[in-house]
Amino acid sequence: MSTVIRSLLSLASVATVHRYSSYAYFSLSTPYCSAKKSISDEVVKAQTAKPIEDTIFGKIARKEIKVDLLHEDDQCVAFHDVNKQAPTHFLVIPKEPIPQLSACTSSNEKLLGHLLIVAAQVAKKQGLADDGYRLVINNGRNACQSVYHLHIHVLGGRQLDWPPG
Repeated sequence: MSTVIRSLLSLASVATVHRYSSYAYFSLSTPYCSAKKSISDEVVKAQTAKPIEDTIFGKIARKEIKVDLLHEDDQCVAFHDVNKQAPTHFLVIPKEPIPQLSACTSSNEKLLGHLLIVAAQVAKKQGLADDGYRLVINNGRNACQSVYHLHIHVLGGRQLDWPPG
């Protein structure tokens, strides 16, 4: 084995991974060796995303973009997320183009309840009911909302971390 490979293996065996807020870094025996985790593509998208008149989710709800629907009724649709963050990851979106949760009013109360009921029903059909799942609604830039059409992420099929990373 070459000296370089032995040195790298030696360094790897003493490296420690640390978490601080949303950054991860590793350290060796010296406190001067650290590197920040790169910012994800989704965070970059969210930092530049703006509410717009029409979104990809609006086009999916109107069936202008074809997806395999897990559920459809007169108020919402559910479909698999193309950017899976868990073995099972689907979205529930209202057909009404609401940009984000903070734009909702009391007039949306019935619709919001319906979206949650649909999320639970589809999660059960996807086999998530027994072991559990997580619902996530991103609201705004710092929550990593990159599409300004209200949507519920439903994630499951593995042990999820808490707090979320």
